[in-house]
Amino acid sequence: MIDVNELRKGVTFELDGNLYKVVDYSHNKTGRGNATIRVKARNLLTGANIERTFNSGLSVQDVNLDFANVSYLYNDGDMYYFMDNQTFEQPAIKKESLGESAQYLSEGMEVKLTFYKGEAIDVELPTSVDLKVVEAEMAIRGDTATGVTKKVTTETGVVVQCPNFVNVGDTIRVDTRTGDYITRV
Repeated sequence: MIDVNELRKGVTFELDGNLYKVVDYSHNKTGRGNATIRVKARNLLTGANIERTFNSGLSVQDVNLDFANVSYLYNDGDMYYFMDNQTFEQPAIKKESLGESAQYLSEGMEVKLTFYKGEAIDVELPTSVDLKVVEAEMAIRGDTATGVTKKVTTETGVVVQCPNFVNVGDTIRVDTRTGDYITRV
């Protein structure tokens, strides 16, 4: 059992027989009474999102997970296939279980796969990924009073707000936690 005060982004717990991963949380302490912990979590088996509020002092069931370093191979629309770097097995995971992580996967990318009772349920991406720009809109200097930015589309379909100097064919580094542009590579 883990205290609900320990629920942070990325923590996995079991509730009502389902497995959840915390996507966002907030801790609210009012002047009177106990603090409340509001959690947004994703069901790792179905991909559904829930919002739950816990009173401080409650506990949720902790789970034991297994991890493996894998390389992303390909997808067939519904399933995403990976290859274990040690055993060369090819575990697959449903698109719904990946959520927004699926849009950052490119062939050959090394990620950490999470297993629960022998089944692949989630993927942990690196904090930043390098993606090639395949489409960039025109931005004209002087459109705004502050820094000029434009939207670009990457090879995986991610749309990122970038500075004006990024062009088609450039490789950019994107933060997978926020989806923000970091730098041109």
